[in-house]
Amino acid sequence: MSSNETLELCKQGIAAWQTAFNNQDAAGCAAQYQQDTVMEALPFGTFTGREEIQAFWQNIIDQGFKDVDYTEVTWTPEENGNGYILASKWTMNKAFGVVHREHWVIDSDGKARLASDKFEVQGER
Repeated sequence: MSSNETLELCKQGIAAWQTAFNNQDAAGCAAQYQQDTVMEALPFGTFTGREEIQAFWQNIIDQGFKDVDYTEVTWTPEENGNGYILASKWTMNKAFGVVHREHWVIDSDGKARLASDKFEVQGER
């Protein structure tokens, strides 16, 4: 698979996550993570595996957060050639912050999923 094909799959992955979140679908969000992904959600803590990650996003959705959007997105090839690293700023209806490092990889089924995720809520709107 070419690097361009890999990058396109990674972009499809983040678009699928964003669509799921904006549809208030926590299971759809969690499906964009590998089974054993570790997600660091600053300042909330660390969540490991799809079940914990889905519960985190369900809690966020239940609090009325929605309408996520990304700006200043950069995609960088991962150091070992395994997928891409996304960094960006983000906004929601009630918060804003940054994605420090999302590592997107091609999973065994040929779809891009998050191998790791580190993001931060920096304030309320």
